[in-house]
Amino acid sequence: MTRVLSPVSGKVVGLAGVPDPVFAQAMVGPGTAVDPERGPGQAIAPVTGTIVKMHPHAYVVVDSEGHGVLVHLGVDTVQLKGEGFELLAAEGDRVSAGDPLVGWDPDRIEAGGRSPVCAIVALDAGADALSDVAESGEVTKGAELFTWH
Repeated sequence: MTRVLSPVSGKVVGLAGVPDPVFAQAMVGPGTAVDPERGPGQAIAPVTGTIVKMHPHAYVVVDSEGHGVLVHLGVDTVQLKGEGFELLAAEGDRVSAGDPLVGWDPDRIEAGGRSPVCAIVALDAGADALSDVAESGEVTKGAELFTWH
């Protein structure tokens, strides 16, 4: 069982609240999403494990059970080619849940006409593999968003 933590503080909006059909329709996998607090901050590791993908706008951490968790910072942020993001870790790094991985500013994302909503997705998981999935309310960085069985 893996407890998946929120990489950012903000308002939980659920995957349906992501203004991107690929995430909103859970095509990438089940999970939830957070509309982050505005202002400069850091996104943290949602689980303890190894970073297998690290981009300025998105990262994947795989835990000891082989569960891969994708954190995608904003919508269409790949188009920024890293501008406005600061990598604080690298692919292959072992990290603990809560470690800062990316510095970013949701205000800058929004000012550029993009949504800063963050998708947190359980990769290669069936919809029934998750429980206690947060779909609404306020969340603080490091608080549990869902459990993966």
